[in-house]
Amino acid sequence: MSDNTGDSKIFGKHGGFEKLLSYQVAELLYDITMRFTPRYIPNHSRTRDQMEQAARSGSRNISEGSIFSATSKKLEMNLTNVARASLIELKKDYAAFLRQNRLPTWALQDPIRQELIDKRFKAVDEVARWGADVHRRTPERSYAEIAGNIGLVYCMVAIGLLDRQLVRQARDFEKNGGFSERLYKTRKQSRDSEPPKPEPPQEPAA
Repeated sequence: MSDNTGDSKIFGKHGGFEKLLSYQVAELLYDITMRFTPRYIPNHSRTRDQMEQAARSGSRNISEGSIFSATSKKLEMNLTNVARASLIELKKDYAAFLRQNRLPTWALQDPIRQELIDKRFKAVDEVARWGADVHRRTPERSYAEIAGNIGLVYCMVAIGLLDRQLVRQARDFEKNGGFSERLYKTRKQSRDSEPPKPEPPQEPAA
Protein backbone atom coordinates (compact mmCIF):
# COMPACT_ATOMS: atom_id res chain seq x y z
CA MET A 1 0.00 0.00 0.00
CA SER A 2 1.23 3.47 -0.83
CA ASP A 3 2.51 5.59 2.03
CA ASN A 4 1.04 8.80 0.64
CA THR A 5 -2.30 10.14 -0.49
CA GLY A 6 -2.49 13.40 -2.40
CA ASP A 7 -0.50 16.24 -0.90
CA SER A 8 2.01 14.71 1.52
CA LYS A 9 2.32 18.07 3.31
CA ILE A 10 -1.27 17.62 4.45
CA PHE A 11 -1.67 13.86 4.78
CA GLY A 12 1.86 12.78 5.68
CA LYS A 13 2.99 9.17 5.54
CA HIS A 14 0.45 6.47 6.32
CA GLY A 15 -0.43 2.92 5.41
CA GLY A 16 2.35 0.46 4.70
CA PHE A 17 1.32 -1.50 7.78
CA GLU A 18 2.70 -4.73 6.28
CA LYS A 19 6.18 -3.38 7.04
CA LEU A 20 5.40 -2.78 10.71
CA LEU A 21 7.05 -5.41 12.90
CA SER A 22 4.15 -5.14 15.34
CA TYR A 23 1.72 -6.04 12.55
CA GLN A 24 3.85 -8.95 11.34
CA VAL A 25 4.06 -10.44 14.83
CA ALA A 26 0.36 -9.84 15.54
CA GLU A 27 -0.66 -11.44 12.24
CA LEU A 28 1.54 -14.46 12.98
CA LEU A 29 0.02 -14.64 16.47
CA TYR A 30 -3.44 -14.64 14.88
CA ASP A 31 -2.46 -17.63 12.72
CA ILE A 32 -0.95 -19.39 15.74
CA THR A 33 -4.10 -18.82 17.79
CA MET A 34 -6.36 -20.13 15.01
CA ARG A 35 -4.40 -23.39 15.15
CA PHE A 36 -4.20 -23.47 18.93
CA THR A 37 -7.88 -23.03 19.78
CA PRO A 38 -9.35 -25.93 17.76
CA ARG A 39 -6.85 -28.31 19.35
CA TYR A 40 -6.82 -27.16 22.96
CA ILE A 41 -9.99 -25.13 23.65
CA PRO A 42 -13.42 -26.81 23.68
CA ASN A 43 -15.56 -26.16 20.63
CA HIS A 44 -18.33 -23.56 21.00
CA SER A 45 -16.81 -22.33 24.28
CA ARG A 46 -16.78 -18.62 25.07
CA THR A 47 -13.03 -18.74 25.69
CA ARG A 48 -12.34 -20.08 22.22
CA ASP A 49 -14.36 -17.32 20.59
CA GLN A 50 -12.76 -14.65 22.77
CA MET A 51 -9.23 -15.82 21.98
CA GLU A 52 -9.87 -15.90 18.25
CA GLN A 53 -11.55 -12.48 18.24
CA ALA A 54 -8.81 -10.94 20.40
CA ALA A 55 -6.10 -12.27 18.10
CA ARG A 56 -7.92 -10.94 15.05
CA SER A 57 -8.54 -7.58 16.71
CA GLY A 58 -4.83 -7.24 17.45
CA SER A 59 -3.66 -7.44 13.86
CA ARG A 60 -6.65 -5.69 12.26
CA ASN A 61 -6.56 -2.64 14.51
CA ILE A 62 -2.86 -2.15 13.83
CA SER A 63 -3.53 -2.08 10.09
CA GLU A 64 -6.57 0.18 10.39
CA GLY A 65 -4.69 2.59 12.64
CA SER A 66 -1.90 2.83 10.09
CA ILE A 67 -4.38 3.68 7.33
CA PHE A 68 -6.34 6.22 9.39
CA SER A 69 -3.12 8.01 10.36
CA ALA A 70 -3.49 10.02 7.14
CA THR A 71 -6.29 12.12 8.61
CA SER A 72 -6.25 11.44 12.35
CA LYS A 73 -3.21 10.73 14.49
CA LYS A 74 -5.53 10.52 17.48
CA LEU A 75 -7.53 7.74 15.82
CA GLU A 76 -4.29 5.98 14.87
CA MET A 77 -3.17 6.01 18.50
CA ASN A 78 -6.61 4.91 19.68
CA LEU A 79 -6.70 1.93 17.31
CA THR A 80 -3.15 0.98 18.21
CA ASN A 81 -4.16 1.03 21.87
CA VAL A 82 -7.22 -1.13 21.08
CA ALA A 83 -4.88 -3.64 19.42
CA ARG A 84 -2.68 -3.61 22.52
CA ALA A 85 -5.66 -4.13 24.83
CA SER A 86 -6.89 -7.05 22.71
CA LEU A 87 -3.51 -8.77 22.88
CA ILE A 88 -3.33 -8.26 26.64
CA GLU A 89 -6.63 -10.13 26.91
CA LEU A 90 -5.27 -12.87 24.66
CA LYS A 91 -2.14 -13.08 26.82
CA LYS A 92 -4.33 -13.60 29.89
CA ASP A 93 -6.15 -16.47 28.16
CA TYR A 94 -2.90 -18.21 27.21
CA ALA A 95 -1.62 -17.76 30.76
CA ALA A 96 -4.89 -19.12 32.15
CA PHE A 97 -4.68 -22.16 29.87
CA LEU A 98 -1.23 -23.01 31.23
CA ARG A 99 -2.23 -22.38 34.83
CA GLN A 100 -5.51 -24.29 34.72
CA ASN A 101 -3.86 -27.28 33.06
CA ARG A 102 -0.96 -27.18 35.53
CA LEU A 103 1.55 -26.61 32.77
CA PRO A 104 4.76 -24.66 33.42
CA THR A 105 5.13 -21.13 32.13
CA TRP A 106 8.54 -20.63 30.55
CA ALA A 107 10.70 -18.34 32.64
CA LEU A 108 12.44 -15.36 31.09
CA GLN A 109 15.79 -17.13 31.41
CA ASP A 110 14.53 -20.38 29.80
CA PRO A 111 16.81 -20.99 26.78
CA ILE A 112 13.94 -22.47 24.77
CA ARG A 113 11.92 -19.30 25.28
CA GLN A 114 14.82 -17.17 24.11
CA GLU A 115 15.38 -19.49 21.17
CA LEU A 116 11.78 -18.91 20.06
CA ILE A 117 12.27 -15.14 20.16
CA ASP A 118 15.62 -15.30 18.36
CA LYS A 119 14.25 -17.42 15.51
CA ARG A 120 12.08 -14.53 14.27
CA PHE A 121 9.69 -16.83 12.45
CA LYS A 122 7.57 -15.41 9.63
CA ALA A 123 5.06 -18.20 9.04
CA VAL A 124 2.94 -20.39 11.28
CA ASP A 125 4.23 -23.60 9.67
CA GLU A 126 7.76 -22.65 10.72
CA VAL A 127 6.55 -22.19 14.29
CA ALA A 128 4.78 -25.56 14.22
CA ARG A 129 7.89 -27.37 12.98
CA TRP A 130 9.97 -25.67 15.66
CA GLY A 131 7.49 -26.72 18.35
CA ALA A 132 7.62 -30.35 17.20
CA ASP A 133 11.44 -30.19 17.24
CA VAL A 134 11.41 -28.82 20.80
CA HIS A 135 9.29 -31.79 21.90
CA ARG A 136 11.73 -34.21 20.27
CA ARG A 137 14.71 -32.54 21.97
CA THR A 138 12.98 -32.18 25.34
CA PRO A 139 10.20 -34.80 25.51
CA GLU A 140 9.39 -33.77 29.08
CA ARG A 141 7.79 -30.67 27.54
CA SER A 142 4.34 -31.70 26.34
CA TYR A 143 2.84 -30.39 23.12
CA ALA A 144 0.25 -28.51 25.18
CA GLU A 145 2.97 -26.81 27.22
CA ILE A 146 4.89 -25.85 24.09
CA ALA A 147 1.81 -24.58 22.24
CA GLY A 148 0.54 -22.54 25.18
CA ASN A 149 3.90 -20.94 25.81
CA ILE A 150 4.40 -20.14 22.13
CA GLY A 151 1.16 -18.15 22.18
CA LEU A 152 2.06 -16.49 25.47
CA VAL A 153 5.54 -15.46 24.29
CA TYR A 154 4.26 -14.01 21.02
CA CYS A 155 1.65 -12.02 22.95
CA MET A 156 4.38 -10.51 25.11
CA VAL A 157 6.54 -9.68 22.10
CA ALA A 158 3.64 -8.04 20.23
CA ILE A 159 2.57 -6.01 23.28
CA GLY A 160 6.13 -4.77 23.79
CA LEU A 161 6.31 -3.66 20.16
CA LEU A 162 3.00 -1.83 20.46
CA ASP A 163 4.19 -0.06 23.61
CA ARG A 164 7.10 1.38 21.65
CA GLN A 165 4.87 2.14 18.67
CA LEU A 166 2.50 4.18 20.84
CA VAL A 167 5.43 6.21 22.18
CA ARG A 168 6.58 6.97 18.63
CA GLN A 169 3.07 7.95 17.56
CA ALA A 170 2.71 10.33 20.52
CA ARG A 171 6.06 11.96 19.73
CA ASP A 172 5.13 12.34 16.07
CA PHE A 173 1.79 13.92 16.99
CA GLU A 174 3.52 16.31 19.39
CA LYS A 175 6.10 17.28 16.76
CA ASN A 176 4.00 17.45 13.59
CA GLY A 177 0.45 17.84 14.83
CA GLY A 178 -2.59 16.22 13.31
CA PHE A 179 -4.40 16.57 10.02
CA SER A 180 -6.22 19.78 11.02
CA GLU A 181 -2.99 21.48 12.08
CA ARG A 182 -1.21 20.50 8.86
CA LEU A 183 -4.16 21.63 6.74
CA TYR A 184 -4.25 25.03 8.47
CA LYS A 185 -0.48 25.44 8.12
CA THR A 186 -0.58 24.55 4.41
CA ARG A 187 -3.44 26.94 3.69
CA LYS A 188 -1.72 29.75 5.59
CA GLN A 189 1.53 29.20 3.71
CA SER A 190 -0.41 29.28 0.45
CA ARG A 191 -2.09 32.56 1.33
CA ASP A 192 1.17 34.12 2.52
CA SER A 193 2.91 33.21 -0.72
CA GLU A 194 0.29 34.86 -2.93
CA PRO A 195 1.47 38.17 -4.48
CA PRO A 196 -0.31 41.24 -3.10
CA LYS A 197 -3.28 42.44 -5.09
CA PRO A 198 -2.64 45.67 -7.03
CA GLU A 199 -4.19 48.82 -5.67
CA PRO A 200 -7.19 50.10 -7.66
CA PRO A 201 -6.44 53.14 -9.85
CA GLN A 202 -7.01 56.49 -8.15
CA GLU A 203 -9.45 59.00 -9.62
CA PRO A 204 -7.60 62.14 -10.88
CA ALA A 205 -7.95 65.17 -8.62
CA ALA A 206 -10.38 67.86 -9.89
